[in-house]
Amino acid sequence: MKRRSTRLPGLLAVSAVAALAVAGCGGSSSGSSNTGASSSASGKTTKAASQAPASSGGGQTIHLSASPSQLKFNVSTLHAKVGKVTLVMANPANLSHGVAVQGGGVNKVGATVGHNGTSTVTVTLKKGTYTFYCPVPGHRQAGMQGKLIVS
Repeated sequence: MKRRSTRLPGLLAVSAVAALAVAGCGGSSSGSSNTGASSSASGKTTKAASQAPASSGGGQTIHLSASPSQLKFNVSTLHAKVGKVTLVMANPANLSHGVAVQGGGVNKVGATVGHNGTSTVTVTLKKGTYTFYCPVPGHRQAGMQGKLIVS
């Protein structure tokens, strides 16, 4: 556990730099892709906090986080491309949370982690709509879930 917590500041710094890099990639147009960050006061964010190529083996890595004070994620809809997708969820909350993906024959659960931990799940996805959710008992039922749209 100590090893995880000493790497977390570095992971958060890398995530922040990646988010800034994605945000600084230029303006938007009606034909733009869904790779940037977007949020609203309603909490119905439609894109991941940051998306980047996976660090090994190709694919795509999508970063998201649990809410620090509510049973929900910082996003309600994620977008990914067909193939290998890794969801990396930071947990700033005092409650334990995790991330999992289900749908289309896929059912994979990442580790449940405590405050400042990181849960990761990697899946290979086909075109379609999947559900990402928190696997802690009762959290999904309380609304800690969202849509993962793969195109």
